[in-house]
Amino acid sequence: MNKQTETVLTYHNRTKHSLERYAKAPASIDWEDQPDQFRYFSGCEIITLPRPGTELEPLFADLDNPETISAQPLNLTNAGLLLELAFGLSAWKQYGLSRWALRCNPSSGNLHPTEAYLISIGDSFIKSGVYHYVSHDHSLEQRCRFAGILPDSGLLIGLSSVHWREAWKYGERAFRYCQHDLGHALAALRYAAATLGWSVELQAECSDDNIAKLLGLDRDDFKKQEHESPDIICRINTQHDTMPLDIKLLLEAAQSGAWFGKADSLRAYHMYQWPIIDEVSTAASKPQTEEPDWQANRQQLIESSCTKTATQIIRQRRSAQQFDGKMPPIQQTDFYRMLAAVLPTTAAFEHWRWPPKIHLFIFVHRVEGLAPGIYALPRHNDALEPLQAATLADFDWQKVSDAIPLYHLYSGDCRQVAKTLSCHQPIASDSAFSLGMIAEFGETIEAAPWLYRRLFWECGLIGQVLYLEAEAAGIRGTGIGCYFDDSVHEILGIKDDKFQSLYHFTVGKPLEDNRLETLPAYGHLDDVV
Repeated sequence: MNKQTETVLTYHNRTKHSLERYAKAPASIDWEDQPDQFRYFSGCEIITLPRPGTELEPLFADLDNPETISAQPLNLTNAGLLLELAFGLSAWKQYGLSRWALRCNPSSGNLHPTEAYLISIGDSFIKSGVYHYVSHDHSLEQRCRFAGILPDSGLLIGLSSVHWREAWKYGERAFRYCQHDLGHALAALRYAAATLGWSVELQAECSDDNIAKLLGLDRDDFKKQEHESPDIICRINTQHDTMPLDIKLLLEAAQSGAWFGKADSLRAYHMYQWPIIDEVSTAASKPQTEEPDWQANRQQLIESSCTKTATQIIRQRRSAQQFDGKMPPIQQTDFYRMLAAVLPTTAAFEHWRWPPKIHLFIFVHRVEGLAPGIYALPRHNDALEPLQAATLADFDWQKVSDAIPLYHLYSGDCRQVAKTLSCHQPIASDSAFSLGMIAEFGETIEAAPWLYRRLFWECGLIGQVLYLEAEAAGIRGTGIGCYFDDSVHEILGIKDDKFQSLYHFTVGKPLEDNRLETLPAYGHLDDVV
């Protein structure tokens, strides 16, 4: 085991919650000192994007077959719409004097560590260069003007993470949550692109160092402890025939280009320090690699009953804060549809280039026609036998559906178990169902320590699909990052790190807090002259 792998595994084990103790986090939180959710760079030219809020015709159900959606032209309006639907504001909430923004891409604690950059190749819709997206203002800040003329034209999206934003509240476990959020952002980007008839291609070969150079993250433009860590570059395919992307030429254009601006402080005061996050971030840094272009054969998805447009569903997505514990069972067809949607054979995972390594263990509480209990959804056939071997011998592993690979393991009321495992949170028991995402862990991390991040990304992708599918079914979901890791393993019978739980999720009928006022996402732009 090399040092990097050892550091990653040490971090993972150290940041597990348990019934006896929680992972290290701030002993107190100064809510007046919360990090600014919105990053700004002073000294940049600002490009105001066309007004957000445009509705597009494709229905949410049409996204099952994105190839049938007519591609929109690449222009500033549609590029802005892509950014809005993926990373923009979806609403404001207000209670008394407190007011906070919600976004299309969810985030642990609504802290939003993920930053998005638009990279323009050529001058087809905006001058070539690197632009930082400011979701609050729906604008772009030009960070770099590329030198020379690039032989292609097109659009890339770069994503990075400000780990400190999460660590301010969650301490050492924050690195995990940043990776969850990145996965949610990748899925949000895919859905946004699909509504425009576009697709997303992950430039997964890129090293973190090259991503940092391209986005300007390696520059001395950030306050200490508020730096951004590079994550991934995504190409947005807006037409069927595109030239191969020349990353080397793009890097040369960026490095010899003109750079502008410095990052404003997110907050002046840092009460706690979490050096282990920098340690694991360094250990999990990705080198330049050769990556497969794996893709599961597309299979027909269980038909969605949703008649809303895709843009409506994307903008109405919320994280449920509490559920109706006396709700009637949800329809079995809706339940099967939600689970079918997270299989790698669906269009939602067309940009994911690797065989699935995340599988679901589901606590069913209220689903029509299904006995309450524990179920499993292996997301590829080869995982079935290893999962059976790694879990309790008492599980019966009886297949319950021809439509999806869903297996019954145990019958019984598991509401209290689900609640206890998810840090005693009622959202895990008052729902229709909750689940744990179990990763093929040990061998994956030993193969390459930076794959640790990718496992969490895959969890976030699954979570975002569940969020939108729940909205489409007329209910609501929410991610759960707080759970007792090894207690989950004990309940399932997992005895080593071959499999590990990395994320929880729950779906049910939300209880709305009528004390909260909901305000338009970009109503504040009406006040700007």
